[in-house]
Amino acid sequence: MDDTDLGTLERHGDRAVLTFTRRFPHPPERVWRAVTRPEHQAVWFPQQIVGERRAGAPLRFVTSVDPDESFDGEMVAYEPPRVMEMTWGASRLRIELHPDGAGTRLVLTEEMDDVGAAARNGAGWHECLDRLVARVEGTEPLRWGRRWRQVHPGYVEAFGPDGARLGAPDGWDADLPDDPYAPRFPHHPDP
Repeated sequence: MDDTDLGTLERHGDRAVLTFTRRFPHPPERVWRAVTRPEHQAVWFPQQIVGERRAGAPLRFVTSVDPDESFDGEMVAYEPPRVMEMTWGASRLRIELHPDGAGTRLVLTEEMDDVGAAARNGAGWHECLDRLVARVEGTEPLRWGRRWRQVHPGYVEAFGPDGARLGAPDGWDADLPDDPYAPRFPHHPDP
């Protein structure tokens, strides 16, 4: 694992802020499409995001692995092709795209209530972002859960015991089915 890809953790009492940075050799508009369009999100985001792409819109996050675990949120900011921010359950998730030379620098932050979930969520976002990179680059991502298991020990070590009180999400201790999220969008055109 390349430690430069590890997310960082800032603690503010019982709150935690995870931050991740990825660079793409593509313009922000291309990365934005991969970040925001449902047919591309199906490759990298852990749930289907149902709702309008506009500030103030109610959202529903639906997982095809267990639809009973769906939850609500709200689109807080939506400024193409720069910012998408939403409440995601009890967390706040923000994705920013910045021009970076001829490419794009993506910054993802999750502000969360439970510092103890930091290593679990850090490994989860790490996997999601690796899948986003694969999507933008047109390569095949690893099966869901595999990358999480590879990087989770690094997050446990980096964030310490109080940042690692929660283990793998249900079912992520083994490879998930071929791709439990793909059936929503069987054809994934390039972003």
